Amino acid sequence: MKRIFLISTLFVLTVWLTACSDNEDFSADASRRLTFVSDTIRMDTVFSRIPTSTKSFWVYNRSGSGIRCRNIRLENGNQMGFRVNVDGIYLSQSAGYQVNDIEVRNGDSIRVFVELTSTAANQATPKEIEDNLIFQLESGVRQTLRLNAWIWDAEVWRDKVVRTDTVIRAEKPVIVYGSLKVEEGATLTLTAGTTLYFHDGAGMDVFGTLKTQGTPDNNVVMRGDRLDRMFDNLPYDRISGHWEGIRFHEHSYHNVMDYTDIHSAKNGIVCDSSSVETPKLLLRNSMIHNCKGYGLKSIHSQVKLSNSQLSNTLHDCLYVLGGVVDVVHCTITQFYPFDAERGAALTCSNYEGDYKYPVDRLSCINSIVTGYADNVIYLLSRKDDTDTPLNYSFSHCLLRTPQPEEPKNMTGIIWENTKEEPFEGSKNFRTLDTDRLYYDFRLDSLSRAVDSGEVLDDIKTDRLGIARDDKPDLGCYEYRKE
Repeated sequence: MKRIFLISTLFVLTVWLTACSDNEDFSADASRRLTFVSDTIRMDTVFSRIPTSTKSFWVYNRSGSGIRCRNIRLENGNQMGFRVNVDGIYLSQSAGYQVNDIEVRNGDSIRVFVELTSTAANQATPKEIEDNLIFQLESGVRQTLRLNAWIWDAEVWRDKVVRTDTVIRAEKPVIVYGSLKVEEGATLTLTAGTTLYFHDGAGMDVFGTLKTQGTPDNNVVMRGDRLDRMFDNLPYDRISGHWEGIRFHEHSYHNVMDYTDIHSAKNGIVCDSSSVETPKLLLRNSMIHNCKGYGLKSIHSQVKLSNSQLSNTLHDCLYVLGGVVDVVHCTITQFYPFDAERGAALTCSNYEGDYKYPVDRLSCINSIVTGYADNVIYLLSRKDDTDTPLNYSFSHCLLRTPQPEEPKNMTGIIWENTKEEPFEGSKNFRTLDTDRLYYDFRLDSLSRAVDSGEVLDDIKTDRLGIARDDKPDLGCYEYRKE
């Protein structure tokens, strides 16, 4: 009986409170105003004619009484391309890009969603556009929230096929949807400053030849197409796996990539099995960073890497499955932040499953191979297979792997001490900011890689174009005091 009485009392109290809430005082006092998270909502830089992701924010009423908005409207309608939804109501053309009679109770809020599909900027550089979201209060007060974006014209490729020799010059960014295919017999050349922005699921398939001609000050860049931010301090571009990456197919040879920045892909580069008698890929002064698969996977191919950075991948940064691979003055670092089950920095194997892949040569000179784990280097061969070669050599390198009692084919090696200095690998570099996912793999002054290399006549500068001295540093960056 007491329980029934208590439930009845709570029901009456709920009805009474609801009635009180429905009769909440809505003030026409001009001092009562809405509170915005900011006076400006910024969309960052976006591509013109391409729909942006949705940005949302809250509008609060902290005035002490209810507020009625007679009207909320986009000042310029849809002239700038902004699309707005207020409290679940779309500000459509048929409604005059406005909504009327919105109530915001004291202590309550409404949510606003903004998207943008702008018209063309009609200029080579980004152009600033603005509009205002006007809140006309019952009191006569007009509050304004500014919508701001920079728009950038881009060329859009959808399932583009390159059938003849083609040169792309850096006049405007290129957005790739679907696949970018270079057919056998054709050469695609990307000149300095060219940037390819790959949409989710897009990638490059090279059956012919790819040449990238970046410079130290003007790299060729291949990346995902999201220009917005996940958080204020975290661009989406620092998240891995935005696009598929580059695949050099079986009969693709003589690919040369200079000063090229490849990042945030699934697999950065995959080289399919080919004749090891013909060069498949020469990667110079370049970077493959932050991949959700492999950085560079070479399957029974002839590949040379020089002055290049391979860093932070879910699987191995460099995976060599047979063939001939030369690594000179490279920085190979495994500090992938998104998964503790990350792969190695370098794996070289002469088998996969039941298939044999002879390693005719893996040569590493003047390079750094390090990471978080105690061992980031694996040289794999079946114990019962003595006929399939696994030929490797390391000369003047800094390595994070247990030191063998009798190192085979290893000279001038700096072995990282993982027991006494478990974080020694990370101390080689300037910045490993796991909160902002920002990594600067230039050498720290205390790194043992400084002045530890041997002079190589064919490499006079580092990845950034800085001259190497008569005591060259290991890796792709020559130390310079800032």
